[in-house]
Amino acid sequence: MSTERPSNLIKHPGQTSIPSLENISDFSLNITDCTQVVVPEEVFFTVAAAGILENLLILIAVVRNKNLHLPMYFFICSLAISDMLGSLYKTLENIFIILCKMGYLTRHGDFEKKLDDAMDSMFILSLLGSIFSLLAIAADRYITIFYALRYHNIMTLRRALVILAIIWTFCAGSSIAIALFSYEAATVIPFTILFPLMMFFILCLYIASLPTSTVHHRTNMKGAITLTIFLGVFLCCWAPFVLHILLARFCPHNPYCACYMSIFHVNGTLIMCNAIINPMIFAFRSPELRSTFKKIQVWTSKGNC
Repeated sequence: MSTERPSNLIKHPGQTSIPSLENISDFSLNITDCTQVVVPEEVFFTVAAAGILENLLILIAVVRNKNLHLPMYFFICSLAISDMLGSLYKTLENIFIILCKMGYLTRHGDFEKKLDDAMDSMFILSLLGSIFSLLAIAADRYITIFYALRYHNIMTLRRALVILAIIWTFCAGSSIAIALFSYEAATVIPFTILFPLMMFFILCLYIASLPTSTVHHRTNMKGAITLTIFLGVFLCCWAPFVLHILLARFCPHNPYCACYMSIFHVNGTLIMCNAIINPMIFAFRSPELRSTFKKIQVWTSKGNC
């Protein structure tokens, strides 16, 4: 492992160890004049810790408030778990990098390779979980608008839990397969195509869910705006890294691609920023959730006293 690797998701056929990051850096410098941008490890730890704590607060709020035991908030919890996995992945990666620098771990051992694959699986699980959680939120919004009278019959808590179980089972299986066979183009291409494809599908659901009448406008515009913010933040935070994966796989020798890949650490930081921003959106857009946060704060204050 190394702090300078473009991505462990991109491996070459026959590779049996973690890539040599120094070689990658030297190669990049030979084909581009762009200087690699390195984000300090302290920044990674701070942003990652904040993302984990904020999303954990979301989960606690939903569990403690029975008024939030609704399908929509269950899907929001799924998104919060995805964000936590993304932050946890980066935290663990930095810990292992520090251990490598201290000499407790090597960069080419079998144990380190398995550890690296496990962390890559966690990262992919976070990305897929976020995409499908957003898809579930968009679908729930669509049903709320066009099947309002039948919503509680269509989207029951049991069905929501079944949907989440299917989503996470699929994401877990896919993340393991992609991490193990990431050196195959047949694996990388569907993975990268999935991102714009799912975003397009979510966008179609969103457009269809826009209020078309005055009544719909008054009752559902708030939900549409919230979904817009979610999608916008997700795209801004994840799209740069997905583009990095594509460039690293298909044009690693191009100077312009290498120049873009020099900001890999910045793209990684953006992913963790997504985990911080989402809980803020939840709190800002949901009065019930915001009220629960205040109650938790009061309980915590009394406990400290």
